[in-house]
Amino acid sequence: MWGAPVRFAECDQQGIVFNAHYLVWADEAVNAWWAGLGLPWQAMVARGIEYVVVASALEWRSSARYGDDVEVDAERERLGRSSLTLRFTIRIGERVCCEVRTTYVCTVDGAAVPWPDDVRAALEAAAA
Repeated sequence: MWGAPVRFAECDQQGIVFNAHYLVWADEAVNAWWAGLGLPWQAMVARGIEYVVVASALEWRSSARYGDDVEVDAERERLGRSSLTLRFTIRIGERVCCEVRTTYVCTVDGAAVPWPDDVRAALEAAAA
């Protein structure tokens, strides 16, 4: 899980979070998720492995507002040969604000490649 207070700069004039910030929060949460698997971003890049976003979809349920504390849970939804779809649930306490589904593709030198065996094992072990 990743969390942070909603900052004034993330909100519109009504104090409601601007929609693009939900993607930023998902992007912050994905780094914590990978680190929780024992595969921090820096270690992956050092091996020449990158995971790049190929698609994101957002579904809003309610608004986050200035002064709220958001929490983001990440869960593996689908694992492919070279792809991975994660679902990020963004909430304030128990109230769900938004679900983000992002699909990543494993790349080396800019080309899609299958997940390396050790990375795949960690991804398979992650709760789906």
